[in-house]
Amino acid sequence: MHTPRSGLSLGPLFLSSLIVLLVANCGSAQPAAAKPRKLAPGVMNTIPPEIDPGETVSTHDIVEIRSNIDLSWKPNFLTETRTLYGKSADVKFRRDIWCLEFSFKPVRMIEVEVPQPSGRMQRKLIWYMVYEVKNTGDRLSSTEQPDGSFVAEPSQIKTVRFIPHMVLEGQDRDASGQPIYKAYLDQVIPAAVEAIQKRETPGRRLLNSAQMADEVLPITDGRSDQGVWGVATWADVDPRIDFFSVYVSGLSNAYRWIDPPGAYQIGDSPGKGRLFARKTLQLNFWRPGDEFLEHEGEIRFGVPKGKAQFYGVDPGVAYRWIYR
Repeated sequence: MHTPRSGLSLGPLFLSSLIVLLVANCGSAQPAAAKPRKLAPGVMNTIPPEIDPGETVSTHDIVEIRSNIDLSWKPNFLTETRTLYGKSADVKFRRDIWCLEFSFKPVRMIEVEVPQPSGRMQRKLIWYMVYEVKNTGDRLSSTEQPDGSFVAEPSQIKTVRFIPHMVLEGQDRDASGQPIYKAYLDQVIPAAVEAIQKRETPGRRLLNSAQMADEVLPITDGRSDQGVWGVATWADVDPRIDFFSVYVSGLSNAYRWIDPPGAYQIGDSPGKGRLFARKTLQLNFWRPGDEFLEHEGEIRFGVPKGKAQFYGVDPGVAYRWIYR
């Protein structure tokens, strides 16, 4: 008589197969992506967008025409202002203007191994600044009114690009009080970016200046973090610098231009000698240490008492918008 078995006996072959499947499944499991670390309030300094309605228009003579006096003539039945020569004076140039929001952590330092042209690695102290840019949609347009006048009004929101140009410039003076200009352009240092990202923003990608220029900045809706994060890096900074500024260009498309007298001559290519100045954010810093022990903890955002004239600002001004 057959007696029912109280349990199920698993053969060795079945057990081996089961173990293999379990191990394979464990090995193929992907770790969850790290969420970006939320920074505490006050860690980032935020500079709001600044747009002046006057930036939507500028007045210039068209020197390419005005420099040729032979074009000046007096018509019999029109005023001289109706001639080509007359119309080329005090011409109004109108344009849309936008500006981005810029948030940043104060300048810090990190030591990394940097590849050299020789193929060897060299350990360097890198100065850097982590930042975030947001397109808040701040934009003005010079709009013509029914009576022929123009008014600066909010225009249709569009996406923009931030093409950063970031310069760290010393504001120190020599013994006689004369400025010692030492300027350092932001460099693309991949080895430094990777190390800075691990230290400052785990789970969040940091873009160098070249990568940032490729990004199209979406409009922020205020409900989520839609900014783009980047980092500026400077190498071989003079350790004797005590007072310095970081100049950030590309946050606004506002600009000014002049034609110096006599810079353009008849026959020159259009625009020869013309000088452009772009709207730039000046961030001021200082460090009370010396060149023998560089430490990021000594760097402070702002202007020290009695040194405002070094930066060209009024006392207590930590940042300003300028044209340069």
